[in-house]
Amino acid sequence: MKARRAVIPLFIPHEGCPHACSFCDQRAISGESEMTPEKAAAELERAFASFQPAEAEIAFFGGSFTCLEREKMLRYLEVAKPYLDRGQAASLRCSTRPDGISPEILPVLRRYRMETVELGAQSFSDRVLLQNGRGHTAADIEGAFSLLREGGFTVGLQIMTGLPGETEEDLEKTVEAVLRLHPDMLRVYPTVVIRGTPMARWMEEGRFIPKGVEESVPICAGILTRMERAGIPVIRMGLHPSAELEEKVVGGCYHPAFKELCLARIWRDRVEAALTPYPAGTEVRIFVPKGQLSQALGQKRGNLAYWEKLGYRVQVCPSEDGQAFLTVGETAEPLK
Repeated sequence: MKARRAVIPLFIPHEGCPHACSFCDQRAISGESEMTPEKAAAELERAFASFQPAEAEIAFFGGSFTCLEREKMLRYLEVAKPYLDRGQAASLRCSTRPDGISPEILPVLRRYRMETVELGAQSFSDRVLLQNGRGHTAADIEGAFSLLREGGFTVGLQIMTGLPGETEEDLEKTVEAVLRLHPDMLRVYPTVVIRGTPMARWMEEGRFIPKGVEESVPICAGILTRMERAGIPVIRMGLHPSAELEEKVVGGCYHPAFKELCLARIWRDRVEAALTPYPAGTEVRIFVPKGQLSQALGQKRGNLAYWEKLGYRVQVCPSEDGQAFLTVGETAEPLK
């Protein structure tokens, strides 16, 4: 995967999407209201007037970009084109639906130097996709992914956990599909229930009980671990926080620092496994890379409290060489 560029985001909430998915309120999720090509032009002008990265990527987020009416999609692309022509931006990026990708759309995207396309897959279970009104199948995801890969695009996937109707087997099928396809990047979104959506109504009627933060963290931490081992960068976990979103959340898993919680859980489990051979009461020192010290300690030093509850006296220290290891007395062993 190429080095990530500075991103100049343009949010086009819900435009172009032919479906109303169970979870969707793109205006709340993006924190944006109406977008037009004229507003996009003004936003880009402001962004590039104050921010001059060496290589920027203009990104069309928040909707289903390639499902827009063709003339309107071209107007958005034309708004970005001068920045590409002047070298202020190096490429374009968009998010879209799997059924918004076809052999006909790819040459248009290439012509405007679209390099990265993120597909909202959400699940690879046809039953879950149908129940949540996605309007496409798992085969559509794989077909769109193949078209983009064969076309030379950088391809990302977005998946959700805890959707209505999803079983452990369904989620495992989704994770295995991601590992097999090996996208250039992945976003993982635990289900958040937004006021006014079909999912919110199902929750009110007792037909759906969403997983909260406590349930979702170990699930998503496990996914993150598997993706990291496979070399798949997870560039986002959890919805981007905004005041408007927080006002509309009525259930599910929402936390402004959700990925940090998952990283802390990974450290918690990693250290717990290493402590297993030692009896309760053992004094242990854990050395971790300096940049991961807060993750190892956990939010509000929660990991320390957890290990102490197990009966261990644990001290977490930054390692000088960036390695992770555990010491008991004079004995040192690497943390796996």
